[in-house]
Amino acid sequence: MIDSLFSLPEVPNLSKDLWIVANFKSNKNIQQALEWLGYVGPELRKSLVKVVVCPTFVCLPEIKKAVLVAGFPILVGAQDISRFDVGAYTGEVAGKLISEFVDFVLVGHSERRQNFQETDQVIAEKITQAKNSQIKPLLCVQNENTAVPDSVEIVAYEPIFAIGTGHPDTAGNANKVAGLLKKDRPVQVLYGGSVHSKNVEEFLVQDNIDGILLGRASLDPEEFLKIVKIANSLK
Repeated sequence: MIDSLFSLPEVPNLSKDLWIVANFKSNKNIQQALEWLGYVGPELRKSLVKVVVCPTFVCLPEIKKAVLVAGFPILVGAQDISRFDVGAYTGEVAGKLISEFVDFVLVGHSERRQNFQETDQVIAEKITQAKNSQIKPLLCVQNENTAVPDSVEIVAYEPIFAIGTGHPDTAGNANKVAGLLKKDRPVQVLYGGSVHSKNVEEFLVQDNIDGILLGRASLDPEEFLKIVKIANSLK
């Protein structure tokens, strides 16, 4: 286990809320996800950062139960939601069927847009289903021109060129895009795309960036805790 998250001197810096969101994508079975939670959860008990974990659908019930039993300060999110309500939609997972397990749902991730041809209209329908199921949508956008429905309160800017490539956007440009996204609406903006413990601080200290959406870096619990430790040191 890495050193305690809270061994650093307290240096108040950022007054804004900070979000660290873990997206496991199509990784980790139930046992592996629970092992991750058992490693990360105890280290978050005094965290000043809001942490969300988004495992696969099959892990949601067990992860939610483990979070509740242990009292970990972790919110649970889903990685996707059906555009349809419950009914004759084979293979779909309706919001009302997962609402007891999750607080958040990722919508419009670039991998969904690219691999499953999700359009802005499909994404808008998914956001409606999330809101109808009392699940907060976390909308992923590729740039400041991506459509953002008025009901959305939190978005993640994730430029396509930075997803899984090891080549993030610059912190300055990410901050500029976040500022443009906030210009006409009261939203919180996260950044996602090739973030790790060595570059996360430069994004978190930007005025318009309210947190990080992690993919690959979230899979390693030690790396994830390093990132949370850095975020806490800025609070």
